[in-house]
Amino acid sequence: MLAPALFVILWSTGFIGSKLGAPYADPMVFLSIRFMAVLPILAAICWWVDVKWPRETSQILHCIFIGSLVHGIYLGGVFWAIDEGMPAGASAIVVGLQPVLSAVTAAFLLKERIEFKHWIGLAIGGFGLFLVLGPKIAVTGSGINPVTVLAVFIAVLAISIGTVYQKRFVPNTDLLAATFWQYIGAIAVTLPLSLFESWQVIWSGQFIFAIAWLVLVLSIGAILLLMFLIRQGAVSQVASLFYLVPVATSIESYFLFGETLSIMQLAGMALVVAAVLLIRIRFRRTPA
Repeated sequence: MLAPALFVILWSTGFIGSKLGAPYADPMVFLSIRFMAVLPILAAICWWVDVKWPRETSQILHCIFIGSLVHGIYLGGVFWAIDEGMPAGASAIVVGLQPVLSAVTAAFLLKERIEFKHWIGLAIGGFGLFLVLGPKIAVTGSGINPVTVLAVFIAVLAISIGTVYQKRFVPNTDLLAATFWQYIGAIAVTLPLSLFESWQVIWSGQFIFAIAWLVLVLSIGAILLLMFLIRQGAVSQVASLFYLVPVATSIESYFLFGETLSIMQLAGMALVVAAVLLIRIRFRRTPA
């Protein structure tokens, strides 16, 4: 129970980190710097613990492809939308679609069977997300348009497919080694795109803190924890945790940026927690 809770807390800070660092660098430049900083640290960790590297080329390519989806396209879409003015809360509610997309994808590719009561849980969670984030969208409004919403939706679709692909094709690869190759795939997406942006970075203290936090806490800590959770449980169960991320982000925004929470938002949080508990009760796998 500790690992899922820790994952939700760590993952939710990604929205906070992107908001802190966005004013100082273009989105793909920001992410490319982040990934380039991650690779040598992760390589050193792999060397220190003497990881078992995948020997088959197919396994390496699978990991690179997963990285391009889970890190490159997902983070690229979210960061770009926020940079274009989409509020973090608005992007979070679109990211809230991730459990539904992962559950449907897993049902087709992994033969994970989801009972009717779990679909009810998904619906309750979706409504709870609306109650949590709806007031923020109504107040801010700017930056929400078909293009930014589509960018975040593509991002969510990418991470949904990536988590299922991870469970299907690289279930036994060493987590550290797999994550290293995944960041190779991530930078293969963001670095070429960054060539269309300005590399004029403002190295402020806030930007350096955001990079350090996203590198150490998100790109290494949270991602390794996500890969561990995917390996330990059904994809649909892990995906249900993403319903709690916008809730955690809202609480963090309250303390960091002074954003208040209404009675309606608190009620929505209660629904989200109830939905996650319902979804995680029991899943079954049909015979192959």
